[in-house]
Amino acid sequence: MSLIFATSNKNKFEEASEIAERYGVELEHRNVPYVEIQADDLVDVVKPSAQQASKLLNSPCFVEDAGLFIEALDGFPGPYSAYVYKTLRNRGILRLMNSKKNRRAEFVSAVGYCEPGSEPRVFKGKVKGTITKEIRGSKGFGFDPIFMPDLGEGGTFAEMSTKMKDALSHRGKSIEKLVKWYVRDIKAKGD
Repeated sequence: MSLIFATSNKNKFEEASEIAERYGVELEHRNVPYVEIQADDLVDVVKPSAQQASKLLNSPCFVEDAGLFIEALDGFPGPYSAYVYKTLRNRGILRLMNSKKNRRAEFVSAVGYCEPGSEPRVFKGKVKGTITKEIRGSKGFGFDPIFMPDLGEGGTFAEMSTKMKDALSHRGKSIEKLVKWYVRDIKAKGD
């Protein structure tokens, strides 16, 4: 059985596909032109996005949004991470953090699953860590080269294998929650 992931981000799709495959679920990639609202809470971003995408596709689907919340910057960039990454990139965040002693941060992911005409269901994943002092690693995407999770082997997400990153990351946790629920509650009803 397959599940549609409405995203324009191929990196997110590839990460999610590896997790879903472990549970026997194949993901379909659809680049759907839904309007992503801006809000201070990721849940408030993914709920209407999931509803809109499922309506446009006339099919059940899910969307995902993530944010990097940096303590010393009062949670910035938070839910605006994609825009901030496009404008400041990793070097810009490191410049903002230059004089900061507190380098604690949290990556948060929210996944919204929706069937047409229904209320969306949301799954969240979080991982705590530290903002590094320099860019490290060449894997992953976005803020991966400057975020080092507390768990793991002391490297940034960009220094880890995809399998290790999926096991520790915010997105890995939220996608895994979605897929486990989907297999248990949705796929089981169709069998």
